Amino acid sequence: MYTYELVRSKRKTITMEITNELKVLVRAPMRMRKADIDRFVLKYGDWIDKTMETKRLKKQLYPEPTEEQLPQFKKDALQYLTKRVEYYSELMGLYPSGIKITSGQKRLGSCNRRRGICFSWRVMLNPPEAIDYIVVHELAHLQHMDHSKNFYALVEKYMPDWKARREMLR
Repeated sequence: MYTYELVRSKRKTITMEITNELKVLVRAPMRMRKADIDRFVLKYGDWIDKTMETKRLKKQLYPEPTEEQLPQFKKDALQYLTKRVEYYSELMGLYPSGIKITSGQKRLGSCNRRRGICFSWRVMLNPPEAIDYIVVHELAHLQHMDHSKNFYALVEKYMPDWKARREMLR
């Protein structure tokens, strides 16, 4: 059996994630029986093992930067991403109001209603093809603030192989 942290809430479904600290976190409905939760965790044991190993390896290959290194990581990310945004903005005719670099851990990119785009410096830990996908994805949000068919049609217009590139991020 796996050791896990349980968070109960007013939800209808059960989910599980492996945290950056390599712990199993289970979110479950308030009234779900503990035995059912245990069975769920046991059922996904292979996934837990595989995901733990992947995250452990990623932490070894790409350790978190120190406080001293972080400003340089952000500076390098801003310089590179600005060039890629300029390139795809010209191609797509979509221009953000600004670009910001964050330390986001879950979202690699986001777009707000003021047409600003944020990228996590962690984007830079991916292959250039995947980085370009993130750039096109966020620029497409300037026209479609959702993930509708029209949104993905726009992404596909400028990046026909977007699905393969997105897969590189997983």
